[in-house]
Amino acid sequence: MNKFSTPILRIGMGLVVLWFGYQQLSDVLPWIGYLPSWTSALPISQITFVHLNGWFELTLSLLLLCGFYTRAVALLLALHIANIAFIVGYNAIGVRNFGLSVALFSLFFSVPDEWSCDMLFERRTNEPPTSKLVGIPS
Repeated sequence: MNKFSTPILRIGMGLVVLWFGYQQLSDVLPWIGYLPSWTSALPISQITFVHLNGWFELTLSLLLLCGFYTRAVALLLALHIANIAFIVGYNAIGVRNFGLSVALFSLFFSVPDEWSCDMLFERRTNEPPTSKLVGIPS
């Protein structure tokens, strides 16, 4: 059972972040209300800020789903969502985001699961080299 916990967590968190990223790109206006007031002073519009955040989350969620650079992606997403939880404060959204960031930190501290691209590449780099020369056993 233990071998399933990391891929289930990785895929589940990837789908959650994918949903949030997609929602921000498909319908920007509701997300502007969650932005802190300092974002209005940025040289970009709040709509652009939400779009950038949506693309960030969408891209990293796809990497997480594939298990590509899992630990680095999980750390970036954990810090990103922990920052959102801090900005939002102590309410239902902040507590939910805190839980999501803890789950992502858990992925950061785990080893690659056997169904991730990370493990696939690790297997390839750990294979002994084979000789293509005639007469030399491999």
